[in-house]
Amino acid sequence: MSLTGRTALLAAIGALVVGVLLPGWNGILLVEGVLLFGILCDLALAAPVRKLHFTRTGDTSVRLDEVAEVTLTVTNPGRRPLRAALRDAWPPSSWRPGTEVTYSRHELTIPAGERRRLTTVLHPTRRGDRHAERVTVRSSGPLGLAARQGSHHVPWTVRVLPPFHSRKHLPSRLARLRELDGRTSVLIRGQGTEFDSLREYIPSDDTRSIDWRATARRSTVAVRTWRPERDRHILVVLDTGRTSAGRVGDAPRLDAAMDAALLLAVLASRAGDRVDLLAYDRRVRASVHGRAARDMLPAFVNAMAPLDAELVESDARGLVSTVLQRTSHRSLVVILTGLDAAPMEEGLLPVLPQLTHRHEVLIASVADPRVDDMAAGRGTIDAVYAAAAAEQARAERRRVAERLVRHGITVVDAPPADIAPALADAYLALKAAGRL
Repeated sequence: MSLTGRTALLAAIGALVVGVLLPGWNGILLVEGVLLFGILCDLALAAPVRKLHFTRTGDTSVRLDEVAEVTLTVTNPGRRPLRAALRDAWPPSSWRPGTEVTYSRHELTIPAGERRRLTTVLHPTRRGDRHAERVTVRSSGPLGLAARQGSHHVPWTVRVLPPFHSRKHLPSRLARLRELDGRTSVLIRGQGTEFDSLREYIPSDDTRSIDWRATARRSTVAVRTWRPERDRHILVVLDTGRTSAGRVGDAPRLDAAMDAALLLAVLASRAGDRVDLLAYDRRVRASVHGRAARDMLPAFVNAMAPLDAELVESDARGLVSTVLQRTSHRSLVVILTGLDAAPMEEGLLPVLPQLTHRHEVLIASVADPRVDDMAAGRGTIDAVYAAAAAEQARAERRRVAERLVRHGITVVDAPPADIAPALADAYLALKAAGRL
């Protein structure tokens, strides 16, 4: 039971009036007795909270930064009308700051034996699963002097998926892919490509592509066109160790890596390649294997949604061993990790030859644009020291990247806004060169 503000106000007014008209404690006790009787009657007439029935319907998934709606149906099976304030509690990250009160609290009146539907609007600020907590109802009596309060657990889960902002780059990369596939009049050559068709020679063509036998049968010079091989296998590896936890801008490096992985996965599936996913630090955190092209993107975003960076050093030997176990044929292994000198030199670099011996390897890393800003700083002693530190950090990253290139590894190092298109371009370049 809870007393309302109206109850306290009536008690104060009653005590004042009786204190004036009937001086002494007996008058005050009389008012308190009458007020207590009114409170008990009001409480008895308030609809019971524990007998209420609740069900949920609505969205079960939503992309980050988009809105989800969850409908709560409240049924009053009792014989008294329900006049109540209701709070539908969810984790704080289910709303933008300052909007929880607006979207989670409701006022409702339900006649006996009827039901009402309430809509809770969620605007999540983090990826992952958001679980409904408790529904708290405060049922007031007809006089508003007292209220019953109770809570119910009404389970529901909304999965917040990666936003996939980089999909805006997909049309331009698909246009380039169509060029590689020979659907426009460009010549693509390279080891491991497949013959596609013949066309008329133009002055910019390489004379090595002339088909002399076909030329002998026609009045014009014919050249061969090629298209990249299809049905290649691509394994995207997300490093979820401590280096991916660092924030770049307003989000962790892991989020930018996920966005790049999604663009690459969609582009590769459109190219006819098979794409799998592995998230690893000291153990497998998520895995997608053997999905058809139409199911690949939903499987990727669902596997990525609950991932968080772990504050542990990634086990490079375990990662390489897991990759080798999952890829029996030559594949393109794309590892999204950091290029920090110490973790790379002590972890991944010594074991990379095991991968490069059997697979084509591409390493992509999310660079921090603040380092470039710091390197350009001048004017004060602090700015000069910061610029020197930033330049040293950039030099170390370049040195690590050069060592990787000497191992035959393709390296992509770009800030969050550019990492996804840069990775897609690197994939298309490998495909055009016939290295897949």
